[in-house]
Amino acid sequence: MKIKKTKFEDVLIVEPYVFNDERGFFYESFSQKTFFDNELNYVFVQDNQSHNKFRNTFRGLHYQMQPKSQTTLVRVINGKILDIVVDIRKGSPSYGEYITQVLSDENNLQLLIPKGFAHGFLTLTDNVNILYKMDDYYSPELDRILNFSDKNINLNLNTDLDKIIIADKDKNALMLNEIENNFIYGVNC
Repeated sequence: MKIKKTKFEDVLIVEPYVFNDERGFFYESFSQKTFFDNELNYVFVQDNQSHNKFRNTFRGLHYQMQPKSQTTLVRVINGKILDIVVDIRKGSPSYGEYITQVLSDENNLQLLIPKGFAHGFLTLTDNVNILYKMDDYYSPELDRILNFSDKNINLNLNTDLDKIIIADKDKNALMLNEIENNFIYGVNC
């Protein structure tokens, strides 16, 4: 497994070694030992799966507040997405900035998103299946959403907003200057 850095400290691209032959391919999608060897001391306790029927489906930008915040390891097993990560750590030099990464069943890349970041994705194909590893359990009372259309973030999805399929709870989420957020850069993230 190769670990690549992004512009955000601790948001990492995980690239597995893929072994191809005439039958197909094989790769190790996760190894606790490899993570520990790379000083990624996360212990994942929950796996989630998301199925998205249609292209241009948007989910996010979700996060879970302290003390039950979650580090997430995301991968696509079928289809293609534009994965989005927004820095919401108060006091961070990159507060309110975002990165995107295409994840697909062709590139086999994974994205490691630590605590202090909001996460979402836009499907780029129909019938997308996504797997998430989480290092803490879902806690609905601490679940929060950042609005993807916040002009201060200025998220570029490269698609017409009227074509996006989005749940009302995501569409009507609070803006960055309104969200409840207890992440402090360098303290609890």
